[in-house]
Amino acid sequence: MKTGFKPFSLGQIVATPGALEAVTHERLMECLARHARGDWGNVCSEDADLNNKATHDGSRILSAYPIDPAKPCKGYGENCLWIITSACDDSGIRESTCGPMSIEMTAGFAQ
Repeated sequence: MKTGFKPFSLGQIVATPGALEAVTHERLMECLARHARGDWGNVCSEDADLNNKATHDGSRILSAYPIDPAKPCKGYGENCLWIITSACDDSGIRESTCGPMSIEMTAGFAQ
C-alpha cells in the first residue's frame, strides 16, 4: 500500500562545499522547495514511495535533481544534486544536507 506525502521539517539545512560550488543559490533554493513539498525529483518509484513513508515514520528522505536542468540527470552520477533529510533523532530532530552526487556525498553515506 502506498503512503501519501505528509509535510515534514527539513531541520537545519547544510550544504557541502561541492554543492555551493556547483549550484547557484537560486537553484539550490528551488531544489529545497521541491524536496520540502514532496517532489522527489529523479529518484526511482521505490525510493519515492519510501520517501513518502518517511514523511510519516521519520526515516531518511533522499531527493535527486539536475544541477543544470538543461542537461540529463539519472538520480546519480554527473549533473546530480542530492538532498538528504536525515532520519529523526531520539528527540525528533532532522537535518537536511545538500550536495552533488560524488565522492563528497557517498564517502560517509549509509542507509
